[in-house]
Formats: sequence, structure tokens, C-alpha cells
Amino acid sequence: MRIRRPGQRIEHVLPFGRTEPLTTDVAVTLHPAGHILGSSMVEFSGAPGRLLYTGDFKLRRGLAAEACAPPRADVLVMETTFGLPKYEFPPETEVFTDMVRFCQDAVTDGKVPVLYCYSLGKTQEVLCGLAAAGLPIMLHPSAMRLTRIYQKFGVAFPPYSEFDRHEVGGHIVICPPPHQKSGILRHIPAPRTAIVSGWALDSGAIYRFKCDAGFPLSDHADYPDLLAMVEKVQPRRILTLHGYAREFARTLRERGWEAYAIGREDQLDLNLATPAGCN
Repeated sequence: MRIRRPGQRIEHVLPFGRTEPLTTDVAVTLHPAGHILGSSMVEFSGAPGRLLYTGDFKLRRGLAAEACAPPRADVLVMETTFGLPKYEFPPETEVFTDMVRFCQDAVTDGKVPVLYCYSLGKTQEVLCGLAAAGLPIMLHPSAMRLTRIYQKFGVAFPPYSEFDRHEVGGHIVICPPPHQKSGILRHIPAPRTAIVSGWALDSGAIYRFKCDAGFPLSDHADYPDLLAMVEKVQPRRILTLHGYAREFARTLRERGWEAYAIGREDQLDLNLATPAGCN
């Protein structure tokens, strides 16, 4: 937070699982969200019951973050970035196998493999997954700063160095998605690019991101994980937000849950089934 949001603030740092009073009536507990290292779901508890706010989360166990550990709650407020059935990610081992092959093939062809990843979270996950590639790795300076913080907190990575335009040949380069042909990409004579994102499942993603390839790897829950989160928490009411919030709330109502999209006008469904004996 201090790197991404500089400035003065009053911080109350809580370890996972410790319950502290927030007001005279409400206590707060943080639980691992599995999104990035240190990311938290927030549980509020008091006389009316328990509310769990997920923020960004991922149930799948990542390589560079704590395992998600949701508690039971009466009300669940959840992000639904990938709240459509088409967003079901393949196993991450398969994605990394394809990514490693992409990088090795690029170097064999005399190209420089460039992986577009967010500097916080995605870069560190990909860096861990590229250990099997056997190739040297360079990081964009912004990704370098955040990766060093991960190391400070005990995450182990394969060897890497900061991007050097004069030594880039034979390396894998990890950098944030560029705007047009700005930044690092201008200094790579023969790049072969790939976007690393859950949105790579979309048809035409490589054209949208102007890349040679796409790998569907995300720090967010996919559609099956969103459904699994609801089953784990067993809430009486669910409030959805972000992404396909309205569509996912409708899916939950069809499955018997009380669910609504925050800040959206839900079109509630009417049961128009034909009564028995009427044709």
C-alpha cells in the first residue's frame, strides 16, 4: 500500500484471524482472500449477525499468495468480475505449460518473449510459474519494486533482473500492458507478445490487446469459483458487485439464493410456469 498509495495515513495492521472491535457494536476480522499476497476479506460481526465483504478474491490456490479462507456469514458481499458461465479457467498447470512453451519457442526463433502482466499480483504469480522455463527473466521497474516486497515477506522466485535494453536478447520480459507502443516495447527489436489475463478467454482477445498470444490466468475467481464461494459461506443474502454483477445475481436467484446486484436495477424474474392441467 505504501508503494502504490504514498502519503500520510493512520494504519491499523491486523493479522489474519484476529478479531478486533471496530465500534462498540461491531467487530472486524480479516481473512485471506487469495487474490494477491496479503489481500483480505473483511468480516464484520455484531448482534445482527455476520457480514463478509470479499473484495477481489480467488479460491484457486496461487503460487504467490495465501490460500483463500472464507468464513460462514449471514450476508455475503462479493465481487463478480467473471460472473458468466463462459469464464471457466483451465487448470493453471496447463496454462503455465503453454506459457513456458511460448517463451522457449520465441527464444529459439530469435525473438524476445514479452508477457503483459499487472505489476502487482500477476507478475509475481507468473514469475513463480516460469521457473520451469529455464530462461533468464527481466522485469519492468514497477514490477521489480513490488516483487522485492514479496521477497521481503518470504515468497521465493526463480532468478530475475531489471529490464536492460542492451542485454534483453534470450530473456523473458514481464511488463505491464503497454499503451500503444510505449515504454519497454520500443526497446525490443524482435518482440513476441502475449497477454496474461482472464480476459484472454474472450474471442478476439489477442486483437483487442494487440498481442501474438493470450494466456487465461487471473487473480480473480472464475465462474465456478464464484458459485463455490457462495456454497462455502452459506449466506442468507448475497450482494454482488463489479463485472457481471446483475447476471450473476440472477443466476443465484435461479438456484434458490436471495441475491441482488449493488448499484444496479435488478430485473427480478417472475415464475410464469403453467399450472398443472392448463395447456
